[in-house]
Amino acid sequence: MIPFRNLLLLVLLAFPVALIGNGRGPLVAAQDATEDEEAIDDSVVEDDEDDDAEAEVEEDESTDLIEDEKEEEDLNSGEPKASPNADTTILFVKGEDFPANEIVKFLLGFTNKGTEDFIVESLDASFRYPQDYQFYIQNFTALPLSTVVPPQRQATFEYSFIPAEPMGGRPFGLVINLNYKDMNGNAFQDAVFNQTVTIIEREDGLDGETVFLYLFLGGLGLLVAVGLHQLLESRKRRRPAQKVEMGTSNQNDVDMSWIPAETLSQINKASPRRSPRKRTQKRSAGSDE
Repeated sequence: MIPFRNLLLLVLLAFPVALIGNGRGPLVAAQDATEDEEAIDDSVVEDDEDDDAEAEVEEDESTDLIEDEKEEEDLNSGEPKASPNADTTILFVKGEDFPANEIVKFLLGFTNKGTEDFIVESLDASFRYPQDYQFYIQNFTALPLSTVVPPQRQATFEYSFIPAEPMGGRPFGLVINLNYKDMNGNAFQDAVFNQTVTIIEREDGLDGETVFLYLFLGGLGLLVAVGLHQLLESRKRRRPAQKVEMGTSNQNDVDMSWIPAETLSQINKASPRRSPRKRTQKRSAGSDE
């Protein structure tokens, strides 16, 4: 029979070995689980990278398709574009101020960077509706040029226009186009200036509306003055004439020397009522009685 001490010693030795053996399984399982999670994370990252790459490729393809569609639309529209072998510059003489009813002048420079001649045909300008540039507000006359510009040479052109007076104080789209072609007959058009500008109202001088207003006010004032004058005259006519008493005067003091003798004789022959001399004589005779 095994002694109790030996049995206890065996139990104490066997118990830690069992603990170590049983604990090795969970540790290994935990390590395996961690490795599996890392593998899953790596696969997710790789999938995300693949998705991003595919999205970028799709965006590039969609951008290329849009650009191709725009190019096809430009080709189908048939509108001439600017040549890559030519450059244009513009300079407004008085700055980018556009006063109404005044001359606006600018200089346009054309540079031929290619190896063939360019023929500059015309230059035109127009004011457009700012919300829709296809709607013309004021179209100016095109300036015919018919100028040949050799390769690596420059040319300068001058153009002027006058904004209409009723356009003052409003924004409009200003479009300036230069039309030219190469020796093969290919037509080009360069929109040298294509922006929205504001027409400035004129402040100096008198415009037609102001002159008309002044004339109207002057005429109205004259009519008022004439009406007041007529009213005062009518009131004066309605008033009765005031009687002035002259009193009695002595007829003997009347000086008759200035009356011609012929007139006096005719007066004497007339009725005593009409003859002042006879009335005077009668009065003097009555006084003597």
